[in-house]
Amino acid sequence: MKPALVVLALSLLATVEAQNHDHHDMAWVNGYRQSFNFQCAHGEVVVAIRSYFSEADGSDRLWTFECQPTPEGLGEPSDCWWDDINRAGMEWTSTCTRNGLVAGVQSKYFESVLDREWQFYCCYYKRRCPYSCMKTTDIPEYYKEEAELVIPSYGYFIRGAQTTFSGVLRDRQWKYILCRMTDFDCEFENL
Repeated sequence: MKPALVVLALSLLATVEAQNHDHHDMAWVNGYRQSFNFQCAHGEVVVAIRSYFSEADGSDRLWTFECQPTPEGLGEPSDCWWDDINRAGMEWTSTCTRNGLVAGVQSKYFESVLDREWQFYCCYYKRRCPYSCMKTTDIPEYYKEEAELVIPSYGYFIRGAQTTFSGVLRDRQWKYILCRMTDFDCEFENL
């Protein structure tokens, strides 16, 4: 084999190995079938979400979240609260009320339906308003796969999500609602 091909093959193997996430090494906020309550530090919001599915463990997922401070121009959050809750086994769409941003998540597992209830912890920043909102594609792309959302661009924030539940596969797919926030105070209560 030519040396250049050997180097190329080793390089490709190293790349594949680096992309192969060992789910045991992650800092999960829950164990399978366990409830969790995750909140970012004051002045921070959720910027990354990862989960790993296991059919053998109650068709449940392990979850981990990463936070980041908001830009200085956004100021300090003036109020934070737990927003609406979904019911296990149901579809759910939730956008933080009062133009809030997602700064935490809590969830409770229900053995009877092999699913979870969800609730977002939202924080309000002055009277800033969202704009340029979009929904992500399905995360994960297919049920039962490992899932990951990392905010694609600085200046975007998670405002909520739409999720569907498969009663057959006992898993969820998520479309996260991402928005930018105005640099000025605005008059609207909720968008």
